[in-house]
Amino acid sequence: MTNAAALPGQPRGEVLSGPATPRAVNVLAPNASAMTLDGTNTWILSEPDSDLAVVIDPGPLDDGHLRNVVATAERAGKRVALTLLTHGHPDHAEGAARFAELTGTHVRALDPALRLGDEGLGAGDVVTVGGLELHVVPTPGHTADSLCFHLPADRAVVTGDTILGRGTTVVAHPDGRLGDYLDSLRRLRSLTVDDGVRTVLPGHGPVLEDAQGAVEFYLAHRAHRLAQVETAVEDGYGTPGEVVAHVYADVDRSLWPAAELSVRAQLDYLQEHGII
Repeated sequence: MTNAAALPGQPRGEVLSGPATPRAVNVLAPNASAMTLDGTNTWILSEPDSDLAVVIDPGPLDDGHLRNVVATAERAGKRVALTLLTHGHPDHAEGAARFAELTGTHVRALDPALRLGDEGLGAGDVVTVGGLELHVVPTPGHTADSLCFHLPADRAVVTGDTILGRGTTVVAHPDGRLGDYLDSLRRLRSLTVDDGVRTVLPGHGPVLEDAQGAVEFYLAHRAHRLAQVETAVEDGYGTPGEVVAHVYADVDRSLWPAAELSVRAQLDYLQEHGII
């Protein structure tokens, strides 16, 4: 049996709905798959003594799940006052419009197409609701519109798909770009070093107790994969599909289409930097 403390980021055991930090509660969506792991984590954030809450990533368009999020907040004596999105992928954002109907909230996101209301989100923004303070951290790379939310009071960061609770994420080419993603990981590393962030509240998978360890693992993984892709090209593997079959031979073939997105992003990066 593997000791979770020995794994990258020190995952907190099983993925369960419920409290994760003094201000964060997870409601797990019933959309488990190879790509979404145990399902989408929908985060309810609030100050302990406040009756107002923020919800990040309502998740898929599943009315039962969306109503469960509302009910979970209400059982804690909270009213959902605002909805935020880490990015626009359907497993995070498809239910946002319906959730806004259920709660009467605005939806704030980086992408204007995802917003309901006048306010978006951008670098340096600070969202405050009922005394809760969230700092918006731009983290493009997985997608162009990816954001993280720094929760200083809990020394935590909500990462969407930028960092997962298990495994690694896809650089979703062509919208996602590897150079942007590496910069975003370095930005998150600075939060762990300079701002004391310790806990990762991911979009999928378990809570991570060692944020810096998780970021360092991701950076090392990306460097390793990039070197593998470069070597594969030098050895004559000419197409993205051929590179995937060679470099990701030990990965479940059902994940190869997603792996090809990352490979295409890596090939673009190598070409842009004159390496291949």
